Amino acid sequence: MKKLLIDIASAIVDKPEEVRVNERMDGDILHLELSVAPDDMGKVIGKGGRIAKAIRSVMKASSTKNNQHIVVDII
Repeated sequence: MKKLLIDIASAIVDKPEEVRVNERMDGDILHLELSVAPDDMGKVIGKGGRIAKAIRSVMKASSTKNNQHIVVDII
C-alpha cells in the first residue's frame, strides 16, 4: 500500500524525491500519512480537493482487495 501511494504522489508532484509516506496500524485500520514539499501541496490536494479524493478512492479500492481498511492523511 505504501509503495502504491508513493508511486501515485511521485507522478503528480514536481519534487518526487521529497515524497514521504509514514504508515501505522491502529487496530485493524492502516493509516498512511503522505507528506510532500510545500510547493507541491496544492498539486496533491487539487482544486476543491479533487486530486486528494481521487487518491483516497484508488487507495480504498486497492485495500478492499486485501480486506483492509485504509485512511490516507495528507500532511
